[in-house]
Amino acid sequence: MSDLEQFNSLSPADYANFLPVNQVLDFGIKELWPGILRIAGPAYTVQLSPGDHLMMHAAIYEAPEGSIIVVTGSGNEFAVAGGNVCAIAQKRGIQGFVIDGVIRDVAEIRESRFPVFARGVVPIPGMKKVVTPLNQSICCAGCTVNPNDIVIADEEGVVVLPQDQKQALFDKAKARADKEANMTLDEWQAQHQKKVYELLG
Repeated sequence: MSDLEQFNSLSPADYANFLPVNQVLDFGIKELWPGILRIAGPAYTVQLSPGDHLMMHAAIYEAPEGSIIVVTGSGNEFAVAGGNVCAIAQKRGIQGFVIDGVIRDVAEIRESRFPVFARGVVPIPGMKKVVTPLNQSICCAGCTVNPNDIVIADEEGVVVLPQDQKQALFDKAKARADKEANMTLDEWQAQHQKKVYELLG
């Protein structure tokens, strides 16, 4: 199993049991088409200026294959990407987008099954004027994201594993997931009920 397959084998909910709140993106960042695929991979970060999406268009050519482009700073009035931008990213092997902002052409994106997690859909495109550095530390939807941090996203939400903690966090999440998977509901209920009443005193 490759690194990316390893991280993709667990859901954001599994990791969130062991993460601080500031490593989980705000719940407003959600899947934009039903039945979306889970994605897991290294972050390629993009800081935009309000109303401008130039660097998003640059990122689809600069981000390495297998990465997830994580975007912030654009606001919610103008779309930062549409069908063609997503199609090019998909063609280049980008796994998906996580955007603290909005996109357009969602029907095209849904048809191509390119994973996009964002705040919503707006038909108006942004401008292309402001140049900012790519792949720097950013704050996206309340979460600090550094280049190559591991991003996991699906219908449960989006979490970020810091690069230097990724294996330890995976091991903890996997151990708990395996333990719970091997329990019957009756066993889980008995353990759960005991804990609840212990906490109630």
